[in-house]
Amino acid sequence: MSDVRQVDVLVVGLGPAGASAARNAASSGLNVLAVDRKRTPGIPVQCAEFVPTMLSPTIDAVTSAKRQHIKQMHTVVERDRVEQNKHFPGVMLDRAKFDQRLVRYAVEDGAQCRFACAITNVAETGVIKLNTGERILAKVIIGADGPRSKIGRAVGAVSEDLVITRQITVPLLDYHEATDIFLSSQYCGGYAWLFPIGEFANLGIGVDPCCRNRLRPLLLDLHNRLCREGRLGRRVLNKTGGAIPVGGMVAPTARLNGRLVLLCGDAAGLTNPVTGAGINAAVMSGSLAGDCAVDWCAGDAEADQEYYEDLTDLFGASLNRALRRRRELMDKFKHPVKPTVGELRGSWIAYPEYWAA
Repeated sequence: MSDVRQVDVLVVGLGPAGASAARNAASSGLNVLAVDRKRTPGIPVQCAEFVPTMLSPTIDAVTSAKRQHIKQMHTVVERDRVEQNKHFPGVMLDRAKFDQRLVRYAVEDGAQCRFACAITNVAETGVIKLNTGERILAKVIIGADGPRSKIGRAVGAVSEDLVITRQITVPLLDYHEATDIFLSSQYCGGYAWLFPIGEFANLGIGVDPCCRNRLRPLLLDLHNRLCREGRLGRRVLNKTGGAIPVGGMVAPTARLNGRLVLLCGDAAGLTNPVTGAGINAAVMSGSLAGDCAVDWCAGDAEADQEYYEDLTDLFGASLNRALRRRRELMDKFKHPVKPTVGELRGSWIAYPEYWAA
């Protein structure tokens, strides 16, 4: 295997999870190679760009990438009146800038980060082939490559349940400091959102894949409605979309021919199955994965179990509640009668019904 490059840690994916993992592993002196198929960190953006305040004090990158503060959450169910949650603080990010700052931190701490560098094969031997023709063998492989993770698939840990999203960026005619959530029986398995960014807003919808063909007309209908209400301009400045895992956490640790495999962020299914929020979980799980790699390389044979326990302690309760609420609502969509207003309320975090036992 003389033509195989050996490293301590290979990180696949350089979003918030992968960059955080690479930084923590490299800062402890490990030889870390991190790769991403994108040509430029964070681009294209496939995110609504909102992050709750809980992340802000711990990540300097949030401050550098902040576009505006969020104070409230407004929820509308089936075009009923707006209901306000007056204490829902957070930050709207420039997500590309945020990702780029996290990658810079990883590089400054010693990680080798390479872009336009995709995984073409994961062998049972643990050797990973890149599109450059290189072959890599790592003591620890960290999969931070999203909901359709190639690393996860190689070890049989796949997020089967997804929501498909479509988002546009449009002019916002009046300054707004709330995230607006739209719940409707039309949005099977998801919801719509309006997230303000100064003079603009991200307007999007997520739905179950069975309704993929309805995404465009549903989003167009919502855009037209908000234009008629005088809230938005008609010009579309940007379009994006993607997949969000909504099936809960998959097995985050595995072995590949004796090599330790760790999954984090979306690859581990840590995105909230109801809200789709995943940036906090990505940063936290990525940091823990990097720490786990350090412990494993230092000879701690139980490091992977500790990583699993940490993820369960941090995210288990909230993921399980959200998954239960999501499944309850999806069961309603299987019947001829669409979900009622009360059932939609019970599926969303703004309402006490969601938090009931």
